[in-house]
Amino acid sequence: MGAESIYLTPEHELLREQVARFLAREVEPHAEAWEREGKVPREVLRKMGAAGLLGLMHASEHGGAGADALTNLVFAEALSQSTYGGFVITVLVHTDMASPHLQHAGTPAQRARYMPGITRGETITAVAITEPGAGSDVAGLRTTARRDGEHWVLDGRKLFITNGVHGDLYFVAARTGAARHAISMFIVEKGTPGFQVDRALEKTGWLCSDTAELAFEGCRIPAANLLGEEGHGFRAVMQNFQTERIALGAMAIGHAQQALRLTLDWVRARQAFGATLWDKQAIRQRLAMLDAKTRAARAYLYHCAWLAARGRDVVQDVSMLKALTGELVGEVVQACQQFHGGSGYVRGTAIERLWRDARILAIGGGATEVMLDEAAKRY
Repeated sequence: MGAESIYLTPEHELLREQVARFLAREVEPHAEAWEREGKVPREVLRKMGAAGLLGLMHASEHGGAGADALTNLVFAEALSQSTYGGFVITVLVHTDMASPHLQHAGTPAQRARYMPGITRGETITAVAITEPGAGSDVAGLRTTARRDGEHWVLDGRKLFITNGVHGDLYFVAARTGAARHAISMFIVEKGTPGFQVDRALEKTGWLCSDTAELAFEGCRIPAANLLGEEGHGFRAVMQNFQTERIALGAMAIGHAQQALRLTLDWVRARQAFGATLWDKQAIRQRLAMLDAKTRAARAYLYHCAWLAARGRDVVQDVSMLKALTGELVGEVVQACQQFHGGSGYVRGTAIERLWRDARILAIGGGATEVMLDEAAKRY
């Protein structure tokens, strides 16, 4: 019986099965071409929307399911059984990292305008917080927004923005005052004058996920595009980080699970020195320990989501979870790749792709060192 069993319902298991079927039918047979093209086709995202998979945590009146953190975790973990991390993060940024800003802080008019397209997969979202000089230190961002009559005018740059190249709707953090935490959030549509994708970034992994540097130069948006209250953006970013980091933890665990499955199949079949690799005590003991660590981290992951679903303060736990899972997936995938030998270093194999894609999970969404410091501050 899995660690998650005490938390979940039959409906959660049905969701897991639905995601698995979608991956087998719509993703795994085609995603190698997406890696070469550097993007996930819109048609696939629209199919996810039509299947009800892009609005699980959003309100039912806009096509969502109104689900809790546990349901979202099941979705993220099931999605992360895909060995194509670029596809997984394209979806999770849209569902867990960007669009929740609109769900939590948007006015009824804003949600009515944008949310139906978001849940249908017709409007793909991105969140623009990180800058060339401000990553985990959100309060250090320099992009500004000044009020000019019935408009806000944005100036600045954003870096490492997932869905930044091919997205449609951007939730942008900008400074609206001199105080360190005087930050507000804004809705910016693609095509707004003064806003452009400055460059697409080439990455080591997540190849079918588009990542951009964005430029705002005298970008005028209607005053009605302020998202939430002026000056409350820092708090909104910090609150949404918990949803984001649980999703990234689920992604790490999903990838670790898949790496272990692939490697168990490999070592049971691979012959060396007159026996299979599985017959080597050192290898099977190492895999057992990695599996034990993964199962333990998974139990913590589900506990954190269970606490979040009940409105508990989870900042310390989620910070530790993010640090733990980001480092663990790297350990698991590297060991699994080692046991594949030279085959694990060949581009296009699943284990090599997982190895490349796993590395960012100790960096993105809060680097390990930052997460551990956040946890330590709360002792």
